[in-house]
Amino acid sequence: MNHPFRMKHSFACLALASAFALPAFAQSTPAFEAFGAKPGLMKLNTDFAARLKADKRLAEAFKDTNLTRLAEQLTEQFCQVLGGPCAYKGADMKTLHSNMDITTGQFNALVEVLQEAMAAQGVPFSAQNTLLAKLAPMHRDIINK
Repeated sequence: MNHPFRMKHSFACLALASAFALPAFAQSTPAFEAFGAKPGLMKLNTDFAARLKADKRLAEAFKDTNLTRLAEQLTEQFCQVLGGPCAYKGADMKTLHSNMDITTGQFNALVEVLQEAMAAQGVPFSAQNTLLAKLAPMHRDIINK
């Protein structure tokens, strides 16, 4: 038999959670909005992907990459990381990069290209820093050489 206090407590918790739940349209963060929401992230990542393929330090690694697919995956990932209404469904970073022999130099070059793309898109510096800080821990799963 359920204890009456537990049932009342559960209903109270549910009521509190419902009262403070935000509607779906209000679930984005200032950083996500600073990037122009999902359309802005897609524009950024389309530019970023093209820059990766054009950068002499990274061109070889991205020569056979489907840039449209890369931009879409990065958009979903960045959207989720920035608190937007997206769910990244791609592979985890360790699995995705396990056979790519990525060096610290290549990783740093990629970050530089991302910074260039963000600056070119007019992303505020504080928003750039927010994204980079959220992505930085991934280096442990990406650098493998």
